[in-house]
Amino acid sequence: MRKAFITAVTSALDTDPRVAVVLADISADRFTTAATRHPDRVLNVGIREQLMIGLAGGLALTGMRPVVHSYAPFLIERPFEQLKLDLGHQGAGALLASVGASYDSPEMGRTHMAPGDVALLDTLPNWTVHVPGHVTEVNKLLPAALVGDDPVYLRLTTRGNTAARPVGQGLVTVRAGSPRCLGVVVAVGPMLDRVLAATSELDVTVLYTATPRPFDRAGLNAAVAAAGQADVVLVEPYLAATSAHEVTAALADRRHRQLCLGVSRDSELRAYGTPHEHDRAHGLDVDGIAAAAREFFLV
Repeated sequence: MRKAFITAVTSALDTDPRVAVVLADISADRFTTAATRHPDRVLNVGIREQLMIGLAGGLALTGMRPVVHSYAPFLIERPFEQLKLDLGHQGAGALLASVGASYDSPEMGRTHMAPGDVALLDTLPNWTVHVPGHVTEVNKLLPAALVGDDPVYLRLTTRGNTAARPVGQGLVTVRAGSPRCLGVVVAVGPMLDRVLAATSELDVTVLYTATPRPFDRAGLNAAVAAAGQADVVLVEPYLAATSAHEVTAALADRRHRQLCLGVSRDSELRAYGTPHEHDRAHGLDVDGIAAAAREFFLV
């Protein structure tokens, strides 16, 4: 996904004079050729993440389309005040593209983990959030994000699904349950393959989205109505219950239950481990999702 992003942005620099890349050392070596061709539009501010976002805000106010890139904690958490003020409060937009996801690189420690990035960004209005589950989805989501003026967050990961799914259409039905099935399971981005495996023996409708913001409330409401059962399991690759309020809003017209699976809010893992070990600890591997879903649906 990171390679596809860099290739697309490098191409956009050659064809769209509005596009500018703002970096804080991370991936600067991957934009060397682009910086040689466009030294005025590939800007590396060094390890100054707050300045990175402030510069992006200034560029946006002049009519440019800034593309800001770093590890998720350095892009969202460290300069959050600048996201709030230099972009949001000024009405300025940018495309923020992160790597690292929740814990793609656990060998680098907690500094490079950001399970709370989407939840934190969710406190600010009007952000579009893309969480692609396949490299092909990255290539489909990028063109509109590069030419727009709105604030967009693209959350890239090294861990995806085996096949691409339709994007840009809200919630997509990947597997439909029977007319009286147990309920609906929503998988976000790279969680889809695990959700499909975990629910393979359950009569449920499985929905997929690579764009959790704006959340497709109408789509979820329609899927629940078709299922005949307002029980929803939400599986996200970041902080558990990040989208719980969206499910609540989507189903405000009916009594419903929901189970939110994601990175635990109740534990701080202090061993480096591997991504799979972190999945298992948070109940986000196939076995963990399967056990939680079966218990929720009382199977």
